[in-house]
Amino acid sequence: MNILSKFTLTGAAAVAALVVGLSAAPVAAQEKGSMHVAFGDVPGGEMVNFMIAVARAEERGVKVKTSFLQSEEIAAQAIVSGQADIGVGTPYALIQKVNAPIRMFYQLAQLRFYPVVNNEFYKEWKDLDGADIAVHGRGSGTEAIMYLMAKENGIKFNSVSYVPGSGVRAGALLQGRIKASIVDYERKRLLEREAPGKFTFLPLPDIQATDEALYANANWLKEEKVAVNILLEELVNTWREINKDPNAVVALRKKYNVLPDLEQEEVDELLPAFTQGVEIDLFPDNGGGADSVKEDFTFYTTAGSLEGDPNTLKVEDYWYLDPLNTALDKLGRM
Repeated sequence: MNILSKFTLTGAAAVAALVVGLSAAPVAAQEKGSMHVAFGDVPGGEMVNFMIAVARAEERGVKVKTSFLQSEEIAAQAIVSGQADIGVGTPYALIQKVNAPIRMFYQLAQLRFYPVVNNEFYKEWKDLDGADIAVHGRGSGTEAIMYLMAKENGIKFNSVSYVPGSGVRAGALLQGRIKASIVDYERKRLLEREAPGKFTFLPLPDIQATDEALYANANWLKEEKVAVNILLEELVNTWREINKDPNAVVALRKKYNVLPDLEQEEVDELLPAFTQGVEIDLFPDNGGGADSVKEDFTFYTTAGSLEGDPNTLKVEDYWYLDPLNTALDKLGRM
């Protein structure tokens, strides 16, 4: 199956534009390597910690380019076709179904999301039988959560729309354009603040699975071993620094001038949001690992994103953990 056949003409145009951008990119620092990260999302406050780690990697001689594309599918297409190097997501289904030559290599965040409904229309999970819902993207953790809960509650959705960006979905909920969705912890706070009493957050079981991971072509990871190791060291350092003191995210954003065009409301919410993120164990100190992947196998097979017995799935078929282990051998494990 050709992975390119899965995407729209719009996606092809986006990747064509990406190619133009790549050809104009400056030559990377030869001694440390380069990388191009493609987000299938809009820039937001939840990316500040990642961009801080990127700035620190650049200080150490790694040339990093970031692009923000209109969906995770388009970003995945860019990675598979070699037009970008690193994607962000959990492409388990992509790897399994089309044998994509990519592997995840760092767990950025665990699944901490909140299914939400406009309670003028829905009150509980069973009310969503036949309803239209919106999630982040195809194959995303948000989609997996909603399908898992549909299965557990014996319901079927009428349609599933893919709306990248938790902030975008929260805005659509506030405007009444969607009535059922799933948002991150920061946008849960936003909905409660902006429309108290209007939304109900539906219950979830305890979920210990990956929300977002970095992934790349396995051969590229080996070719750019030095640059990848530097990035992972800075990710681990940044995550641990924020987990120790969430105030660090504000100071480091200012120091490195990260995402300077954020709306002031998002800037004001950085400290409360990251403080809550630390409290709910959103940011792993050790970047995942084999035990985390096994948790993923259980969750994503139950949700239907992965097929097969989770006990027979192999970590190495989906993850390449050598760079993470190298970073942790140097920095220590917590």
